[in-house]
Amino acid sequence: MKSIIIAALTVAWACAAAVAPGAEPKTLRYAFEIAETGFDPVEISDVYSRAITTNIFDTPLRYAYLAAPGTLQPSTADGMPEISSDFKTITIRIRKGIYFTDDAAFKGQRRELTAEDYVYSFKRVFDPHWNSPNYTDFATLGVLGMDALREQARKSGHFDYDRRVEGVRTLDRYTFQFKLNTPSPRFLQDLADSAMGAVAREVVELYGDRIMEHPVGTGPFRLGEWRRSSFIVLERNPDYRTDIFHVTPDPSDPEAQQIARELDGRRVPLLDRVEISIIEESQPRWLSFLNGEADLLWIMPRDMADLALPNGKPAPNLLKKHIRIDRAPQIDVSLLIYNMDNPVAGGYTPEKVALRRALSVGFDTPEAIRTYFKFQAIPAQTPIMPGEYGYDPALRSENGLTSVARARALLDQY
Repeated sequence: MKSIIIAALTVAWACAAAVAPGAEPKTLRYAFEIAETGFDPVEISDVYSRAITTNIFDTPLRYAYLAAPGTLQPSTADGMPEISSDFKTITIRIRKGIYFTDDAAFKGQRRELTAEDYVYSFKRVFDPHWNSPNYTDFATLGVLGMDALREQARKSGHFDYDRRVEGVRTLDRYTFQFKLNTPSPRFLQDLADSAMGAVAREVVELYGDRIMEHPVGTGPFRLGEWRRSSFIVLERNPDYRTDIFHVTPDPSDPEAQQIARELDGRRVPLLDRVEISIIEESQPRWLSFLNGEADLLWIMPRDMADLALPNGKPAPNLLKKHIRIDRAPQIDVSLLIYNMDNPVAGGYTPEKVALRRALSVGFDTPEAIRTYFKFQAIPAQTPIMPGEYGYDPALRSENGLTSVARARALLDQY
């Protein structure tokens, strides 16, 4: 099980809710290790672009910060959605008085977010023109009528956004509904997917295929500056709705509880500006942080770990600079996979199963964590990771065991 290191200057979190007259804006600076692709929620799938769009576009639901395991809460939704007993009908009501940031597409008019914006945004995923990487995931939801609408567009070359579809439709200005052909108890998770960020139809029609360059949303930030693959600036959305921070943190995480106490009741966003540089090479990214050009280093480059965390402990020179190092489990897993068609390792007879078990228990996991992962990992007992439902910190399985003697015994037995 991998872990991440977050190295942050402690001043990075001293953020105010608004800029005092004459004061410098509260700015967070950090770097992406891979360049963004653009800012259209429907056309992107990479984590770096989504880190931007998540802060520009609003989804109906969002995950509660600091809660564990992951907990959904309303974002633009006016309360949690209504779900039918058979998990086939989901009704969402959105809050009134939420507005898009100003844009030429609105011709000087203040544009309110409506239920139709979510219906339109969902349909865009199915429009072949946008070739959305999210289509496969959304197609499995079984939304009634959407496959037929997409097929019609493939034949005609035109996607009919005005065609009423039973599976996703508005009930009134602030209410929309999904109807599915199969039960989907986990459908609510898709309402927090950044691909469901509300996009205004007028904006898409104005900018067309240049929509990746013109994100216009209702979220806490707006795009202030962009030099492709080089520099991104997010600015506070001055029209952002009143959003007060309040969560119930993980009761087993003292640090999460402390953060929740410090931020409870404050209006978000806490920052006025975010500046993101693109620095793909790990050494320059690490040096820019040490030189004070960034306020945090989101993930410690593994090849820098020996300098920053010798023997898994913070280096004295970092502590002298008042740099705080935080560890948090990453929702990621590394595993070895056997080719079951291989004549030596594959097969399902007892001796083949015993061979794979011997290789697994004979693999020196602690040594791999020490050398390859630079102490930035924990042994995995099962595929269920910390922070997920079903994780049991007390469970110990054969997967987490290293025993060369047992491996040899298995080989000898067969």
